[in-house]
Amino acid sequence: MSSKIAVMADPDTVTGFMLGGIKEGYPVENMEEAEKKIEELVKADFSIIITTERIGDELRTTIDRLTGERALPMIIEIPDREGSIERAADPMRELIKRVIGVEMVK
Repeated sequence: MSSKIAVMADPDTVTGFMLGGIKEGYPVENMEEAEKKIEELVKADFSIIITTERIGDELRTTIDRLTGERALPMIIEIPDREGSIERAADPMRELIKRVIGVEMVK
């Protein structure tokens, strides 16, 4: 697997990352489109897939199913233009625990 990075999010977030130099940007308009695209990206040759927290929360079951048994690609969830959302569990903490096997403490 190469070290390619993709962004799959709302059009504004994708545009921002592409202006910052990310070459692979995939804007989505709804959750059905997002689910289809994230499945395509996981099967493609990407090391990191960046999406928003809102998309990540909506597609949690799909994301867990696609990445539960593998370290790559890492799916990183970031706040969107509306800001960070409050969550019961932190997916980044779970990702670190799964990849390196260490529980991060606050």
